[in-house]
Formats: sequence, C-alpha cells, structure tokens
Amino acid sequence: MAVSIWVDADACPVAIKEILFKAGPRAKTRITFVANHAIRVPPSPWLTRIQVEKGFDIADNEIVQRVNDNDLVITSDIPLADEVIAKGALVVTPRGEPLTKENIRSRLNIRDFMDTMRASGVQTSGPPPLSQRERQAFANTLDRFLAHAG
Repeated sequence: MAVSIWVDADACPVAIKEILFKAGPRAKTRITFVANHAIRVPPSPWLTRIQVEKGFDIADNEIVQRVNDNDLVITSDIPLADEVIAKGALVVTPRGEPLTKENIRSRLNIRDFMDTMRASGVQTSGPPPLSQRERQAFANTLDRFLAHAG
C-alpha cells in the first residue's frame, strides 16, 4: 500500500503548502489537505482536499480516522501528533521537526504547562514567523520521507 501525506491545513503556513503542492506531483505521492474552511489546491491527481465542518478538533479527528501506518502527517498540533503516532504514522511539524514516540510526551507536558499558564492569566506569545532555515528544514525532512517512501 502506498503511503500518503496528511496535512492539518487549518494552521499550515502558506510557504509549507507551496512546498507540498510541488512535492506531491513530483514524487507521485498523494497529499490530502484537511481543513474546516475552503482552501485552494492546484489541480493534480496527487493533491486533494477535504473540507470538514467547523468545530473543535473536527479536522484532527478526520485525519486520525483516515491515517494509516507509515503515512506522514504535517501538523504542529501536539495532541493530534500523539494520536497519529499511536497509529504508526510519522509526524513532522511545519518547522521541520520530527515528532516521535520518544519526544511526544515531553511536548505534551510543555503544551499542558503553557495551557495552565494561559488559563491563570499569563500572557504568552505565539510561535515566531517561519524562518527560511525552518522552511529548508521542512523541505529536507519531506524529501527524506519521499525518498524512503518511493
């Protein structure tokens, strides 16, 4: 069975989507963009989109339901990453960081700690804008996955 790439497209940066738009057809690998809003995907038999209803974790649940062993999921959503890793999928963030069985627990702990801080009124900032180095790290990680999968 051929592997697929699943993209948590609601929060995926445009620069990363553009890399994926080129990579799917080039590598003849199916890439599915899952979002709760309409997104444009260039016409290609290798690129598809699924628009789900608006709602908390609806897109995440769709990815979890459809992902298979050894598929790749692109997300920065830590709980989603945890669920798909448990199903045998591989995960990489839009910043090119692999999330694995070995590092997902610490990421969940950090996420929960930050949620607690925000709930207590501490102002936290979001992640910085995607740097050129991070874009390149993502592209390199994607290329390694595609070379291994092909």
